[in-house]
Amino acid sequence: MNLWNQGSPISTKMGDFDDLEFTTTESLASNTFPAQCSSLRKNGCVVLKGRPCKIVDMSTSKTGKHGHAKVHIVGIDIFNGKKYEDVCPSTHNMEVPCVNRRRYQLVDISKEDGFLCLMDDKGDIVDGVRIPSDPNVVKDIESRLESGTPTNVTIITAMGEEAVASVDNAPVN
Repeated sequence: MNLWNQGSPISTKMGDFDDLEFTTTESLASNTFPAQCSSLRKNGCVVLKGRPCKIVDMSTSKTGKHGHAKVHIVGIDIFNGKKYEDVCPSTHNMEVPCVNRRRYQLVDISKEDGFLCLMDDKGDIVDGVRIPSDPNVVKDIESRLESGTPTNVTIITAMGEEAVASVDNAPVN
């Protein structure tokens, strides 16, 4: 194979590239994506102060002397429930978190380790999901396990964090 570099031919063979080393990485997917502020809607999600939030209130001011309408956004953190607010010109972009919900069957709870033991659709065991911080949810999970009630747990994941979003009865086959 001949490669041309500024008019002079360079000959290469496949063996010339044997010393190259390629490494694999994660997918190029990001934890967030940009969206124009005016396209955001109530009950949607947005990143406020670096945290993934559900939008609970939005209001838009009229175009001012300097040309941009401003959008006032109020959001609740989807993991810790804290309230965040921000004001952004309606034509500017804001980051929107990629939020995933997965449903698992509850297998066990380990208070010593602080993690739930869950099973996915394929029957694979999933460890590493922390026990919820809400003591009422923990009591609900424990009572369901003691009574033998088949239970599903919905896990919400965004921006590298995950938490239990809901606990409900699994359908009986």
